[in-house]
Amino acid sequence: MYAIASIAGFCAAHGIWSVSDGATLIPILGYEQHDGTRGMERFLFDDLADSAHAGRAALATGRDEWARAVLVTDAYLHLETGRVDALLVDAVEYLSPRRSLQLAVPYRPQPDPEGFGVYQPKFLDTTGFDEPNYDALAESFNAGVDSHEHAAAVWSEFRLDESA
Repeated sequence: MYAIASIAGFCAAHGIWSVSDGATLIPILGYEQHDGTRGMERFLFDDLADSAHAGRAALATGRDEWARAVLVTDAYLHLETGRVDALLVDAVEYLSPRRSLQLAVPYRPQPDPEGFGVYQPKFLDTTGFDEPNYDALAESFNAGVDSHEHAAAVWSEFRLDESA
């Protein structure tokens, strides 16, 4: 199991839970310490761009006690079908060798006439993996989603089987 993908799934699920009622996501940074303890911080500034910037800076530097951390921000993803709302999920494992991955979780926001929906996550980038096993990464990501008691129910209820 990939611990980095698991915590990324947990944090992405929290983000989906947060936007499922139409709210704007305040950037969140979830982390796991070396002893397995987890925590989460929100970055709330007057400007969401400043919030995202502060979150990216915190993720880049990390903290000595963190084994891994994940930043979830709300953004737009540009696909062949056009622009869609998505949560960007940036995860870093600070262990040696340092690894990172980036995913996007496209979603259909409220108040869309068809209602809220969550599309299939998309891996955008990986760094530090010799040969990433995307099936195993996806399995670990989904296990992380399922480990978030409240958010997993929302993800499951509004999951769309098609891709964005």
